[in-house]
Amino acid sequence: MKASFESVYDENFKYIYNYLYAQTLHRETAEDLSMDVFVRAMEHYDGYDPAKASVRTWLVTIARNTLINHLRSAKIRKTENLEDAPEPGKMDEYSFRQNAISEEVARILTKLKPEERELLAMRYMMEMDNSAIGNVVGLDSKTVSQRIMRLLQKCRKLTEGRELLEDD
Repeated sequence: MKASFESVYDENFKYIYNYLYAQTLHRETAEDLSMDVFVRAMEHYDGYDPAKASVRTWLVTIARNTLINHLRSAKIRKTENLEDAPEPGKMDEYSFRQNAISEEVARILTKLKPEERELLAMRYMMEMDNSAIGNVVGLDSKTVSQRIMRLLQKCRKLTEGRELLEDD
């Protein structure tokens, strides 16, 4: 039995927004794309089959396609200037940039390729397992696991010599 679309929205908006924010690094763009994703999802919810994929995997597939279409139609870079983003204290409730550690995560994300940000966003922001990620990006779960391990090593190198202290 499928959940109501309202509950799907309530349970997944934060994940979809954070996934799109990690890809665009721009709050307004992530908000607009998130709304596009849920409008498309609502229009096609009757056709969603829980036997084929989890609702989150289905939504991230829609989000990924929406992002690709946005980047193609707008002919823009895959990242936008972080200086356009509001100060951490002014971020909305869904943003992950709310403390010193989150600021460091945002800094690291700017150093990664879009494909790398996508894998990390799916794994840690969307909380998807390697198999679900593989279904979305067309890789087997072992390859996804290996790529994520290498990405984590790369992220560790990017933080060497920097202290990550939580704000009080």
